[in-house]
Amino acid sequence: MTKNFSTKNAPAAIGPYSQAIQTGDTVYVSGQLPIDPTTGEFPSDDVKVLTQQALDNIRAILKEANMDLSNIVKTTVLLDSMSDFAAMNEVYGKNFAKPYPTRAAFEVGKLPKNAKLEIEVIAVR
Repeated sequence: MTKNFSTKNAPAAIGPYSQAIQTGDTVYVSGQLPIDPTTGEFPSDDVKVLTQQALDNIRAILKEANMDLSNIVKTTVLLDSMSDFAAMNEVYGKNFAKPYPTRAAFEVGKLPKNAKLEIEVIAVR
């Protein structure tokens, strides 16, 4: 059995997918672009600001599932340029405590809406 989680405190899905789905004790959060849910726009061109926005969106979705960032066991970060990795990593590290979730980070050719980054997570109760 699966359960869908959705919140207006994170941007609406830009395609036919859920913000998050729970199956068993695991919640899968779809990749979050750094879109401000109140404006529908990117809040800045600064990768640090964008990283925080994407993580804030994830935090809001997890809150709907009565979870928080400490429940995250795996993250995937997609960057349009690895030259932004250090800036992303600085902000990312301030949002998590040890033991940190596992993570993969990739440079991709292009992201939806020409975003600079996207973050997806898996969280467990």
